[in-house]
Amino acid sequence: MHPIEIVTSLLGVTTLLAVIARRLRISYPILLVITGLVIGWVPGLPPVILSPDAVFLVFLPPLLYYAAWQIDNVELKLYSRSVSFLAVGLVLFTSTVVALVAYTFIPGFSLAQGYLLGAIIAPPDAIAASSVMKGLNVPKRITTVLEGESLINDASSLIIYRYGLIAILTSQFVLWKAGLQFIGIALASVLLGLLIGWVAIFVHKAISRDTVTNTAITLLIPYGSYLIAEELHISGVLVVVTVGLYVSARSVDVFTYQSRLQTNSVWETVVFLLNGLVFILIGLQLPTIVSELNGYTLTQALNYALLISAVAIICRIIWVFPGAYLPRWFSKRIRQREVKPSWQQVSVVSWAGMRGVVSLAGALALPLTLPNGQPFPGRDLILFITFGVIFCTLVLQGLTLPVLIDELNVRAVVDEKLEERKLRRKMAQQVITHLEANHSAGSVHDDVLNYVKNAYELRINELNGMLRANNASNRPAELYQEAIRLQLELLSVERAVLSEQRKDSLLDDDTLRKLEQELDLEAARLSLVQPVI
Repeated sequence: MHPIEIVTSLLGVTTLLAVIARRLRISYPILLVITGLVIGWVPGLPPVILSPDAVFLVFLPPLLYYAAWQIDNVELKLYSRSVSFLAVGLVLFTSTVVALVAYTFIPGFSLAQGYLLGAIIAPPDAIAASSVMKGLNVPKRITTVLEGESLINDASSLIIYRYGLIAILTSQFVLWKAGLQFIGIALASVLLGLLIGWVAIFVHKAISRDTVTNTAITLLIPYGSYLIAEELHISGVLVVVTVGLYVSARSVDVFTYQSRLQTNSVWETVVFLLNGLVFILIGLQLPTIVSELNGYTLTQALNYALLISAVAIICRIIWVFPGAYLPRWFSKRIRQREVKPSWQQVSVVSWAGMRGVVSLAGALALPLTLPNGQPFPGRDLILFITFGVIFCTLVLQGLTLPVLIDELNVRAVVDEKLEERKLRRKMAQQVITHLEANHSAGSVHDDVLNYVKNAYELRINELNGMLRANNASNRPAELYQEAIRLQLELLSVERAVLSEQRKDSLLDDDTLRKLEQELDLEAARLSLVQPVI
């Protein structure tokens, strides 16, 4: 089959499976990996080989950029200690423990090979974490910590991976030099990311009213940032994440509402397709990985994969619980600044360690031979173990995480939405204050002024009802929900009129599309202000 036919077929399967996953109420990456694994064993189908270059150059930059763009910058700063503790400390801890276990229990495995394997399977995946957590309604603190961790840990693990590879290829490794280079690469990557982010903001401002071009530039930025970083031999992952965080923090003052609406729509579609494609490709790799397994029986390889999977899961649990509480005992500043997390919340974080495409790409990127022409030691087993860890963590933890959240009753509390309601009300009140101060002396026709003012007063009344519902009975919120349903029903009536007009060819398509877009925007607004009951 032609590559385009393969990609198109996989995208079709991805879309269908995403629909099925929603019906089954499971995270679609899990279903995609399992389906890819099944498809890979179908006789007669051509093997689909996932190139590490495709992962690092095609999939990773936009997915990381979008994840960085979507994360809450304020929350990320607030929990930066926890994020760093996981993204750097846990990666180093897991890499070390995996190295020691592999060196002890896998015959012929050197410590350098163990560290290389540890670096490959240490980082939970940003894509897997956000995909599995989406729609679970967990406290924002949990999602921020997990998404922040998975954004940064890719960079720290890939740097460890680089030095583990150097140790095997050259038999030369000096710890203090590696440590200094680690810090140097990280600092250089962040500085370059800030510089590219500044340039990106400048460009976005210059063409702020050109919606299509602005959207296109957001798609080009992650690729350009990654390629520049790789040319300079620093961390492309860390550069892309830094650019995403920088641009996201300033996007409110740069993008027009048209650009935001279009950019969000385009990115949601692109990320969905890339996400789906990458997870189904992960599943498709197993037949090739098994066929290349030499020197070990399948049973031995499975045992080693299960062992390392268990080690990776246990390492996270061991690290997360002390990391959540010990610093509070030693630091008064931390106790004052951060709310103490419940053991239920810490349990969820400790179990959310799904691995993904970055781990597989790291294993696939291992060279086939050493500089002297000898086969790279243990490459086939490292590949198999990596796939095993991805499958075990993604399927086992991904499927059981929603159950754990339900059993421990770890859900977002009403207070997290209460601030949003208050801010909406404050914005509307400020609009009325502005109208009364600047447009009450005849500068605007009275009918126009009253129409606009009444619309905002109605919004304030709606929000007051929602806020009362958070502090008293649910009756005001129930009434408001009924009002929302009625408004959505009336929008459907208007859509029916448009549909009839289109069928009868009474209006041109441009006018119909314009009115249709107005109805879409109003429906979207109504869906965003649903009360929390």
